[in-house]
Amino acid sequence: MSRAALAATLTTEDGIRLAARWWDAERPSGAVVVLVPGFTGSKDDPKTRAVARALLARGHHVLAYDARGHHGSDGLCTLGDLERLVTVGASMGAIAVLRYAAASPDLAGVVSVSSPALWRFPRNVRTVLAVLLTRTELGRRIAARRMHVRVSPRWRDPAPPRALAAMIRAPLAVVHGREDRFVPPSEAVLLATAAPNGRLFLVPGMGHAFDPAAIPAIAEAVDWALSASAPSAED
Repeated sequence: MSRAALAATLTTEDGIRLAARWWDAERPSGAVVVLVPGFTGSKDDPKTRAVARALLARGHHVLAYDARGHHGSDGLCTLGDLERLVTVGASMGAIAVLRYAAASPDLAGVVSVSSPALWRFPRNVRTVLAVLLTRTELGRRIAARRMHVRVSPRWRDPAPPRALAAMIRAPLAVVHGREDRFVPPSEAVLLATAAPNGRLFLVPGMGHAFDPAAIPAIAEAVDWALSASAPSAED
């Protein structure tokens, strides 16, 4: 299906070094898909690699990287504000993808996985833990020591993902799990309907981010985005 993954290094516009991994498809389709894991995620997570394999099977080259402040990358994590790249992002990575796409008119397509639409989350144990890890000094110390994630103490209150989706001209596929307990499926509806060219993929049995149940839908979403952005015979 593909050659062995190659270690790579990316450098952001502000000079931050990011650890990355590249998979080269043996029978390429002509598309390159960039996977952006969510908070505490990594390019080397089994779930990220499973998504990469599914995309490689469809002939897509794949690049995955550790977000700033995560694992092998430098810098501080800013929860999707400065983590800008393309094209398939999950959770925090989805916010980063949307923010990049809103200012980038030359993308072939965007796939958002498990992204919120507004800065609101249900009150449950998981969201409370996320707030403690990112909004308290003790939580940030625990994240750095136990999860290898260095979180920035600053929050700039950036534009919410729904506002970003409204600015994206490329086809936007919104993949979301019906069983997501962190970001409700209603947020995905808001996100997809805000986009000029959006499509919603609500997945039964799928939880949050790169859940195994999401893999077929993510692969289908990439194919849809490429097809929707392809020039017609009349162009």
